[in-house]
Amino acid sequence: MSFRPCAVIPAYNHYLRLGPVIDGVRALGLDVIVIDDGNVEPTQSGLAAFHAPDRGVTVVRRPVNGGKGAAVMDGFRHAAAAGYSHALQIDADGQHEPEQAVRFIDLARANPTAVIAGQATYDDTVPKARKFGRFITHFWVWVETCSLDIADSMCGFRMYPLKSTLRTINAEHIGPRMQFDTEILVQLHWRRVPVINVPVQVVYPPDNTSNFRMLADNVRISLMHLGLILQMPVRLPLKLLRKRPS
Repeated sequence: MSFRPCAVIPAYNHYLRLGPVIDGVRALGLDVIVIDDGNVEPTQSGLAAFHAPDRGVTVVRRPVNGGKGAAVMDGFRHAAAAGYSHALQIDADGQHEPEQAVRFIDLARANPTAVIAGQATYDDTVPKARKFGRFITHFWVWVETCSLDIADSMCGFRMYPLKSTLRTINAEHIGPRMQFDTEILVQLHWRRVPVINVPVQVVYPPDNTSNFRMLADNVRISLMHLGLILQMPVRLPLKLLRKRPS
């Protein structure tokens, strides 16, 4: 399959900053697939207003909220069905600057089987508790993969090869909410999908509303790590027997 990337943007309770994100991605020559993850008004109408397939923007609505991971996975399936080879995952709330994706596109073109993973660098807008929590997850990912190959397992700014990613999603139960970004990267690493880390600036815009639920999502992430640790005795030997994906 020829290199044909698009962008997938999951959206829940965010649409006011989505316009500049879409414009920035379109300026890079990528078509955009926005996943409305079961939003209610006014977000539902706000997202629907971006739907313009003739201008490279498609809005796909999920009738019920399923979580960030569920929305992204639906976006990947939609992208693959439309003939795209790669999908750039980028947030809808303005945390990620689209122009930084130029490096993702260039690296993915040169390394079509690899995941190009954003490695977040923060300014003073990042909450200190969030930064510490991310480090804890990074530590457990290094344990689970027995490597330092994944520099940042939580940054949702990435370019995925759709063939190997969807093969993994279809073979495994990947968490549908905030655990998705970490779990899919570990599962791909276990399947010997290369990970190329790219430093990216991440900002927390003023009055930004986070969809991260401190108690519920931390519990989900903790259970995810427990599950991954329990799989290690089987997964790591299997990894040594696998060939790299083509």
